[in-house]
Amino acid sequence: MTQQISDTDSKYIFTLEMKVRDYEIDSEGIVNNANYLHYLEHTRHEFCSMAGFSFRKMQESGIIPVLNRIEVDYKTPLRSGDVMESRLWVEMKGVRFVFHQDIYNKVTGELSVKAVVSCVCLENGRLSRGEALAEAFKDYL
Repeated sequence: MTQQISDTDSKYIFTLEMKVRDYEIDSEGIVNNANYLHYLEHTRHEFCSMAGFSFRKMQESGIIPVLNRIEVDYKTPLRSGDVMESRLWVEMKGVRFVFHQDIYNKVTGELSVKAVVSCVCLENGRLSRGEALAEAFKDYL
């Protein structure tokens, strides 16, 4: 059973449209599984920039988000030229920021990837409770 995009899913706070490039596919003609990690990361970086706290700004402030867990379920493959919508919502669980990310084929509406990405923050080289990042993302948590 394939999952479709739901216009009523209000948890998503950010959507990024991307197109699959020819060099991202494997010999089977589908996106190589490792490339989905790049799509997910690019989406998180663009979300942070949109929220006003880019990775450059984080580094300048002594904040380094560090991934500590990634769970990815591959559902339906994307192919060269497909346009995808990479969507996310974020929550805070203790000191972790948990990004719930889904990638859909924009044309068919099929769910391609479902991922949960968890990160913690280092501030000036030490593990922190993530207060600065939580403040930056307060409108989205």
